[in-house]
This record gives sequence, structure tokens and C-alpha cells, in this order.
Amino acid sequence: MVNPIWTFGVLLIQGYQFLDMAGPVDYLQLHSRDFMSGVPGVTPEILNNAPIINWHFIAQDLNPVNASSGPPLPPTDTFETAPKLDYLLVPGPDPYIVLPAPMTKYIQNVVSDVSFKGLLTVCTGSMAIAQTGVLDGHEVCSNKVMLRDAASKGLINHNVTWIGDKRWHQDGKIWSAAGVTAGIDLAVGFIATKVSKNATALAQDAFEYHPNPASPDRFARILKGVDLN
Repeated sequence: MVNPIWTFGVLLIQGYQFLDMAGPVDYLQLHSRDFMSGVPGVTPEILNNAPIINWHFIAQDLNPVNASSGPPLPPTDTFETAPKLDYLLVPGPDPYIVLPAPMTKYIQNVVSDVSFKGLLTVCTGSMAIAQTGVLDGHEVCSNKVMLRDAASKGLINHNVTWIGDKRWHQDGKIWSAAGVTAGIDLAVGFIATKVSKNATALAQDAFEYHPNPASPDRFARILKGVDLN
């Protein structure tokens, strides 16, 4: 069998939460043929079906992008040079950031492409890109503390149905995670639809991670009584 090839973009917005990016990227890469080929106990079945993931870290220009921690990350591609994507991951920045027009247009073009397979948002990534309209009409998770704050300030985007009691959620091509660490659980749920149970079991053992379910969510209490819609 020919290993599937995924072109996976990561949108780098200034001030993004480092773990929003690093957690899902590292967990997804764990399932790739490149990584799995070095994991003890990997079987031919797992290896022959493991995706080849080509990562592209995308920003408006090639200047290094600062995160919440860690070193500035140099993008590999700009909006003009990035290849056609299968998937796009958006880690969370300041949820109230006003996206520059070129970034808004890029996101809209990527998501509207008929061959595009999935948008993954983590934490406040969903709140930030809601202004582009690509989440309109969808059920979406985001960081609960920031959703509560937005509701108190009258800044909730009412074109989106915000979910307050789940750790992550899939609505068609839109995959969204709640706060920070939920991004890893989103990656677990996402990859489970792409590879075998044997592959996910081996990856979880290698990562030494026991995923949390989408629900019940112990942090749902944060939004108890808050009107999000």
C-alpha cells in the first residue's frame, strides 16, 4: 500500500500559545511513517499505512514569530509561497486580535478550497479566526475562560455556536479544541479517524499519554450559567 501524503499547515499568529502548536504537531507527527519507523514494536501493518506528513509553518512573511514561550519560530512559508493544504492547524493567540487583511484572505481561501480536508483550531485560535467567517454556522469549542470574558464584554461572535461543555468537537471539516492542553486530545480524536487502533495504541504508549474524552469535560463549570449564544 502507498502511504498517504498529507500537506499540513500551521498558521503562526504573533503571540500564539506555544503548547497549542507544539502539542498537536508532536502528537500527530508521532503517527507519521518517518517517526513510526523508529518506534520499537511497530508492525508492517502500522508502518505501511502511516501517513507521510509534510509540515508547513505559515505566516505573512518569513520573520520569526514569537509565541507565549520558547524561541521565536521562523516560518517555512508565506501566504504566497505555501502549497495547497490538506489540513490547517491554528494555535491560539490573543482572542481579540484583529487579523491583518492578507491573513484573513488566506484563511478564507484555504478553507473554501473544495479539496481542503480539515481545519483544526486550538484554544483561542477559534475565537481569533471567527472574524474571517469560516466558522459561521458551525459548533465550535474554544478556551472557556476567554469565552466567559468575551461574553461579559459583549464580544461574543454570534455567527458561531460556541460549545461550553466539551473538550473538543468535530463539525464537518471543522475540528476545534477548548483550552491549551485540549489540543492534544483533539489531535488524538482526529488521528483516530485516519489510522488503525493498533497505530494509535502504539503511539499512546510511546507518548505515555492517556487521552481525555471530548465529554464530560471537568472544565465545563467555567461557563456554567454563561450565555454564549
